[in-house]
Amino acid sequence: MYLKAIHIIFIVTWFAGLFYMPRLFIYNTEAEQKPKEERLILHAQFELMMRRLWYGITIPSGLVTLIIGPVLMFQEGWDKLVLTDAGRWLFIKLIFVLLLYIYFYSLHRIFLQQMAGIYKYSSQQLRIWNEVSTVFLIAITMLAVVKQSISLVWGLVGLLLLIILLMIAINIYKKIRLRK
Repeated sequence: MYLKAIHIIFIVTWFAGLFYMPRLFIYNTEAEQKPKEERLILHAQFELMMRRLWYGITIPSGLVTLIIGPVLMFQEGWDKLVLTDAGRWLFIKLIFVLLLYIYFYSLHRIFLQQMAGIYKYSSQQLRIWNEVSTVFLIAITMLAVVKQSISLVWGLVGLLLLIILLMIAINIYKKIRLRK
């Protein structure tokens, strides 16, 4: 029970980093448009914030989550459940978790690029990439809580609708920003 609570705590702190890190990427990228003196100050501040967030919270939380998750699975016998019809939800959840770690790795690559002063992505692209963690959070939480009660088809339709709504919101926000 305590191990599960610790696992949830580290999931929450990991997601805090996954949500905030792309925002820092966006701010750091947008600092490129500022005059030289201001740009240098902003880059130094954002890079300090990114290093502290990434190495102090996000990576440790992601690693602890990765270690405790399988331990809990084996403790509770979920490893056997994956191979049954009733465990299909867990198998799908684990696929989303794997994709989340791939996303985590992609953020690490962007982090390393920005630390090297390389800004490959526009702030708009980073805003879209920022929402990927939201999609994963919702999908994984629904699979963990609702389990086999949710239809795979309806779950995917709901996830697709969420993605569409997020893209619409990002585009509306872009239009509002461009007017200012």
